Amino acid sequence: MKNNNLPRDAILVVNAASRKGEEQFKEAKEKLVEAGINLLDAIDVENPEEIRATVRQAIQTGAPMVVVGGGDGSLSGVVDEFVGTDCVFAILPLGTANSSARTLGLPLDLEGAIDVIANGRRKPIDLGMIDDDYFVNAASLGVSPIIGETVPDKLKRYLGRFGYLLWAMKCLVHFQPFRLILNDGTTEHRLWSTEVRILNGPYHGGLELSDSAEIDSGQIVIQAVVGKSKLKLGWDWYAKAFKLRDRDANTREFTGASFHLATKPKLKISIDGEVLASTPVQVRIAKKAVEAACP
Repeated sequence: MKNNNLPRDAILVVNAASRKGEEQFKEAKEKLVEAGINLLDAIDVENPEEIRATVRQAIQTGAPMVVVGGGDGSLSGVVDEFVGTDCVFAILPLGTANSSARTLGLPLDLEGAIDVIANGRRKPIDLGMIDDDYFVNAASLGVSPIIGETVPDKLKRYLGRFGYLLWAMKCLVHFQPFRLILNDGTTEHRLWSTEVRILNGPYHGGLELSDSAEIDSGQIVIQAVVGKSKLKLGWDWYAKAFKLRDRDANTREFTGASFHLATKPKLKISIDGEVLASTPVQVRIAKKAVEAACP
């Protein structure tokens, strides 16, 4: 029987450009060592475009665990490097929404996250896929990619999720509904939508959006906000944020292992907060693709 204990040796890689990365890098190093983790190396990456290559090099050294500190975009951008390796993927949530950490059940404070790395367990988790790109938590199309591409960095850094909300209201003014075409291999679904969420876990934008999406279910959930009303899209976010009784009234969910997803017109896709693809795409689940540090 395989041991599910976490390794004691690790390399720490932090995206210093993430919301809390620069200020918490030194503290993270000290607290990891205090918790009994033998840090083989600790690297703060100033240029976010270099974090994937840095994590790849850390894994190639043979490190049994790599601790990645950053936001959802950083985590999703590096997780591909863990696929097909025995290296444990550990997370320090240092971003704005930290949806991936929420999905894994991790504490959002630095001390709590480090306690999981020191005393938790290794657990196989699923990854979502957009064509050949792996992601940890969620992808979306509609207004979210517009927000992700245009939100000012200072607004995101200093106001956090509230800054996203303010910018979303601005972007929503000129946004138009679209036609969604979804094929699960046997049935084609056509419907009007204002937003589509591709969920490997229940959280997106820091909010719990689905009761059925789980990171170890072997299924991907596609949740569409149906109809043409932008007002109902706003209400959907509000109802889910405050967990109202009718929070699912304006959404429809599709669950399966693989879908072909297209839209009219073609739309960009935000993957864990970073705009990296556009429709049409093949959406899939990669079962037990990596081992993660979990509570």
